[in-house]
Amino acid sequence: MSKGKQTPDIDTLWFTRCAGNGRGGVPTATGIAHQLGLFRKEFQRDGFRLRTLQDDDADDFRYNHYDHELTTLIREGGNLFSIPARAQGAKTYLIGLTWIDEAQSILVRTDSDIRSPKDLKGKRVALPAYRPADIRENKRGRSIARLQSLHGYEGALRSVGLSLDDIKLVEVGCDADDRSGDIRTSEGGFWQGFQPLHDGKVDGFFVKGAGAQDAARRHGFVVGIDLDKLPERRFRVNNGTPRPITVHEYLLEHHYDVVVRFLRQVLSASEWAKTHLHEVYDLLRNEIGATPEGLAAAYRDGFHLSLAPNLSDERVELFRQQKDWLLRHGILDRDFDYDAWIDRRPIEEAARTLSAAVAA
Repeated sequence: MSKGKQTPDIDTLWFTRCAGNGRGGVPTATGIAHQLGLFRKEFQRDGFRLRTLQDDDADDFRYNHYDHELTTLIREGGNLFSIPARAQGAKTYLIGLTWIDEAQSILVRTDSDIRSPKDLKGKRVALPAYRPADIRENKRGRSIARLQSLHGYEGALRSVGLSLDDIKLVEVGCDADDRSGDIRTSEGGFWQGFQPLHDGKVDGFFVKGAGAQDAARRHGFVVGIDLDKLPERRFRVNNGTPRPITVHEYLLEHHYDVVVRFLRQVLSASEWAKTHLHEVYDLLRNEIGATPEGLAAAYRDGFHLSLAPNLSDERVELFRQQKDWLLRHGILDRDFDYDAWIDRRPIEEAARTLSAAVAA
């Protein structure tokens, strides 16, 4: 794919990151750059509008976070939307990947004997139900709590030579009222497992993120297994690990320079974050809506040092692992040419021009 001819017809540059606006989001350099005003400053003279799908008046466009049909959208978000969208024919390119461990864990009661992955053998764990709309509309990737839970269990089990056959999956949350998403932000998006664990119907359930850590404290549960501590990243691959940045082919073909400039500000924000940890936590409170305690429990171990996206060989192969997992579990309609989906040029040019600017 060539850089293409730059055209002046862009009206609005859209971008999106997971949730945001205090509704259970996740740390992203895109969100930090937005809050720091870096995008506004970068594009203030370009003559087009700059908008995010999280804007209060963007309800009519928000579904594009799922299907990526908006031609001038840059998306940093969970891969359970971007990979199925590509398999269903979305005309996108993968232009960056991040890796941020975000407190993937299995919650248990305080009297539980589950303290390591090997202790899962023979145990009952909660598996959130599919949303009926996702079956009807053939968009199974939107049942993110279910798929994250399944992959979280499998990763933990594989780390000690076990498989899903060694546990009992207990489906929870009938979703008969067809809620508009697998999210109750007050419980980190994994609300279906809390009551069954209270009632003794399951022995544990998967969660991730700061909101889930807050909810665990409220409910009196503890972390039985900290998946972030598993020995290899391949056991922690899931919806947000790696987290992709994707762009519609129209924007990449006709406004390549805009994509590069956007990524340059994302990289700039990630550099700023390395020396501003306390400020990063303050910004994340706006993005995520969790308490300081929840944020500290979820995002730790120097996470602020590695917010920058790249397309390293390691991340690309870990992301391939996620695509293959989704295909194996019947989440994707079909396979697709994964390597042809990747365009390394924008992130490489953004990194190169940022380094040149810093040096100058």
